Amino acid sequence: MKKVLKILLIIILIVIIAVGGLLGYFSATEYRPADVIEAENVKDAASDELSVPAEGRDLKILSWNIGYAGLGAGSDFIMDGGTHARAADEATVNKYLDGIAAVCAGEYDLIMLQEVDTKSARTFKIDEKEALGTGDAVFALNYSCPFVPNPSTIVTDPIGMVNSGLLTCSNFNIGKADRISLPCPFSWPLRTVNLKRCLLVSYIPVEGSDKQLVLVNLHLEAYDSGEGKIAQTKQLREFIQNEYEKGNYVIAGGDFNQVFPGSLEIYPNEHPELWMPGELDESFLPEGEGWKFAYDSETPTCRLLNQPYDPSDTENTQYYVIDGFILSPNVELISAESIDLGFADSDHNPVCIDVTLK
Repeated sequence: MKKVLKILLIIILIVIIAVGGLLGYFSATEYRPADVIEAENVKDAASDELSVPAEGRDLKILSWNIGYAGLGAGSDFIMDGGTHARAADEATVNKYLDGIAAVCAGEYDLIMLQEVDTKSARTFKIDEKEALGTGDAVFALNYSCPFVPNPSTIVTDPIGMVNSGLLTCSNFNIGKADRISLPCPFSWPLRTVNLKRCLLVSYIPVEGSDKQLVLVNLHLEAYDSGEGKIAQTKQLREFIQNEYEKGNYVIAGGDFNQVFPGSLEIYPNEHPELWMPGELDESFLPEGEGWKFAYDSETPTCRLLNQPYDPSDTENTQYYVIDGFILSPNVELISAESIDLGFADSDHNPVCIDVTLK
């Protein structure tokens, strides 16, 4: 009996040392960005038109969560009720990436992409920011970890190293770009291997004035209990209001991970046990008249990744409208359109807006 107890104690001690070592490794390698840091310059090739025209020209802006070119129509994801945490293979990533690049090659003045991988194991270390960066392009990490365990199969199928973030491309000269940290809702040790959300803010000069177009690329919290999205949205609201009060034009867009007003009536959430987004309403807009959401409910912007895409399976296919924009009062909305790509290359459809500065 003493021998058995001794063996059990040794096994328990080994497990404790292994777990402690793993937690120590996660803590030592945790990504801890400062509150504000300069964004990475990816490309510097703006067109001859270096400043945004103050009037007389429409601006065409695309926002798209590209799902790290690993979550196309043939994919599912473990956090949404699926079984996979990585792209199927390198050929699949390149196929999705080619499709994404083809869309981004359209006639857009500004492009804001989310979930852009660079040197990530889940996408076979393909540098997507280099592949997709055009014009004047800047990048900000919001996920950087040398090893991310798969929630269910940490040993046999880990997510591995992840480096991913936000990419903004502009046909105009980006005078300055900052990565601004958002609150992280997770506590230790979960925080160590989780995303560190941020705003990628690009300041673009406006022709004939000392004003700037402040372009805010964002991807808010997804898998928290709700407090994270609320805190991050509050910081976003305060930031864009301050920029508008300086006299600037403000456009904030991306993946809010919250459904836009009225969209639940079109796409009711039939699978809240798998994933439940937050809800946006007018109270999320900054104070004062003229602030507005820009989105399109006629086409869903996101699907649930509980299974590969099968639109004929209406019982298990869940849609959302969680991608869009917030515009300051001095930005006039001409049109907003969710582009229906059938989720071929990402679990999100891109959203395009046409605007002018007033």
